[in-house]
Amino acid sequence: MPHPPHQSLQVAAVKSLQGPGARPSAVPSPRVPARAAEDGPWHAEAVCRRDEAGLFFAPSKEPTAARLSREEAAKRVCARCPVMVACREHALLQPEPYGVWGGLTAAERRVVLARMRRRSAELRQAPGAGSIAAAG
Repeated sequence: MPHPPHQSLQVAAVKSLQGPGARPSAVPSPRVPARAAEDGPWHAEAVCRRDEAGLFFAPSKEPTAARLSREEAAKRVCARCPVMVACREHALLQPEPYGVWGGLTAAERRVVLARMRRRSAELRQAPGAGSIAAAG
């Protein structure tokens, strides 16, 4: 099974930095996606497979202005991707702690997840919430 696009790019980036004589064991093993579509893995159609990993993952100690610029460029790639929603769902379900996935940064995904948890808690605590849903 092929690796998710960002992980394949990470592996390729690490290999390119290591040079032609590098040993494969030095490359971290990528995580397997939690979900694969019936017709094959969603990431096979990802536009980011053709772009460099540097757009989607921050180098260490990246200045804020450079990070914001890089993230915006990655989001532009995501915006034209036919599997953006599946990628975003993957990143939220995993959850992916780093990088731009499905047009969201790690910080944006944390906000979405917090809102989802808060909304879920509100629905569980709301009196008569089940009767409203049943009536609708």
